Amino acid sequence: MSPLQVGISTSVLEPAHNGGRLDGIGVYTAALRQGLSQLGVTVHDYSFPPFASSAPMVKGKSLTRSFPVQMLAASLGQHAPIAERLDVFHSTDYKAVRMPCPLVATLHDAVPLKHPEWTAGRFRALKSFVLRRSASYADHVIALSHAAIPDLVEHFGIDERRISVVPCGVDRHWFHSPAPDDVEQELASRGLRRGYFLYVGTLQPRKNVVGILNAYEALPQAIRRERQLVIVGRAGWHCEEEVSRLDAAQGSGAGLVWFDNVKDFTSLRRIYAGAGVFVFPSLYEGYGIPILEAFASGLPVVTSNVSSLPEVAGGAALTVDPNDPVAIADAMQRFAESDSLCARFAELGWARAKALSWHNTARLTADVYRQVAR
Repeated sequence: MSPLQVGISTSVLEPAHNGGRLDGIGVYTAALRQGLSQLGVTVHDYSFPPFASSAPMVKGKSLTRSFPVQMLAASLGQHAPIAERLDVFHSTDYKAVRMPCPLVATLHDAVPLKHPEWTAGRFRALKSFVLRRSASYADHVIALSHAAIPDLVEHFGIDERRISVVPCGVDRHWFHSPAPDDVEQELASRGLRRGYFLYVGTLQPRKNVVGILNAYEALPQAIRRERQLVIVGRAGWHCEEEVSRLDAAQGSGAGLVWFDNVKDFTSLRRIYAGAGVFVFPSLYEGYGIPILEAFASGLPVVTSNVSSLPEVAGGAALTVDPNDPVAIADAMQRFAESDSLCARFAELGWARAKALSWHNTARLTADVYRQVAR
């Protein structure tokens, strides 16, 4: 049997996207490309050029029309002009258009439609329309969790029979602990002391960074003196309150440190290695890859009991009501005061991460391609 010929959208991998650092969709896309190639699938990269520009993108091939122009063409029944003969095209970033071959789209979550107040305000109604229309072109949809399916059905109007669940994974490099001396050097250069509470993710209202701050401030003073709170993440949409609170807390010497420009894996992995507890009480997640990264780094995790997060954690984390800072603080304190509890959940998390590989994600995704390409 000849290998599958698959086109995949790679605009999220361009250097200019998100200031040069891969976001969750970028991590997913990069890992999927690599995993598919290792399975013998022939992957063809395609990027939309910037609006009103015909300049080719750096990675892969540039589609001849920008996404807005191609969406307009799609509304007139036109396919994207692709010279190669593809078995399937996979849109990994919500930017799906009509294709001359079967189309698979990964819909990571329904945040823009379910919670428009958390997304960019300009042209919100138009963007919601475009998202729904874009999803309608897909012959099959990939959801990252079972918890996401009801939202995709309700807000995108997707027939549940056209949805397959393919969980994300974690790269094997996360399981390799950096050298202790390198970790100490990284922490010293950043003014950090081992054992801190750590959050990693973009600053957005749904990420609940304010809830983490409130929980940290509710902890006994002795714990706050011993353990810093480290926030790693760039500013995203509607995060004025988060930025204001972070700036004020840093200025007051309250034990909080914020890094908004950690781009390379080596530094990030060392920051994980120096932490004592990972805190990720998000209000809504399509998946939550940072939890798996923390598990693979050997950290006990506090996360939410809502959306996909209990499904991702698989019983290997303390789950709490993200709207209750006292509950978040209580879970943080339990880990801070019990080495045995930390060790038990670190072991559970390690096993959970081992069970969720990007190879498995690629294998299940290739199965979807074969189903759609028949």
